[in-house]
Amino acid sequence: MEAAWLEDFIALVETLNFSRAAERRNVTQPAFSRRIRALEGWVGAALMDRGSHRLALTPAGEAFLPAAREVLHRLERGRQEAREAAAEDEAGLRFIATHALSLTFFPTWLGRLEGRHASGPIQLLADHMVACERMMRDGLGQFLLCHHHPAAPALDESDFIALALDTDVLVPVSARDAGGAPLFALPGTAEAPLPALTYSPQSGMGRILEAARARAGRQAFLKPVFASHLAVALKAMALEGRGLAWCPLSLVAEELAPGGRLTRAGGPGWDVPMEVRLVRPRARLAPAAEAFWAAARAGASAG
Repeated sequence: MEAAWLEDFIALVETLNFSRAAERRNVTQPAFSRRIRALEGWVGAALMDRGSHRLALTPAGEAFLPAAREVLHRLERGRQEAREAAAEDEAGLRFIATHALSLTFFPTWLGRLEGRHASGPIQLLADHMVACERMMRDGLGQFLLCHHHPAAPALDESDFIALALDTDVLVPVSARDAGGAPLFALPGTAEAPLPALTYSPQSGMGRILEAARARAGRQAFLKPVFASHLAVALKAMALEGRGLAWCPLSLVAEELAPGGRLTRAGGPGWDVPMEVRLVRPRARLAPAAEAFWAAARAGASAG
């Protein structure tokens, strides 16, 4: 069954004349008649009474008419909604970000850029790094906001371009004791390993931390007691005195300040510097996304 057959049927009902209906539909009368016959064949019943002096609907035609009108109405409405969605998608921006950056970096950074560049609707999906990379490969986002370290794996540079936006650092933190000293101080000992709040394998910061520690050659004596892909979860557990964690400074800066509940669990030698990066496909994006990328590059250059 073709939607055009329904439009033919409605035209015939409104004119009650094959010749005028065919003219309205811009087809020859024989072709129009064949299409009406084809529709009746699909329905399985005659829709028009051709035997009377004046063309009229059969009972089957009377029953079928509301359904035909409803189908055409829904098709037209669906077409309009699809066009509106496509236009919105062309004008909008789709971001994918790790959980930590979606909370600490994205809102302020976007606000600064919007002062220079007006944008359409914005969608943000936040997840762990493995899922973020998968979504980018599947084309679900135009931009990925993530942490990066040269020793850790990254998306294939033959398919993606990266722009450095800012710096961050993973710092080891612990709750304070009554005197303000860390409850758990690096490096620990083999006899008394420190309780470690660790990142799960899906976490980008976990990959960065493992790669950087392997390259640094410094040994910490740790006993994993908790794991999550969420840096905010590790921070919460550290605040409760459950162990030490490497957290992004952007997430824990307030708690490390005077009066805060966390302190460094080791000196600067235990820090892991990182970049905050914006990643996009090499393939050309929609005009709105390309304009945003240009604004992001200009903003990064301006500092």
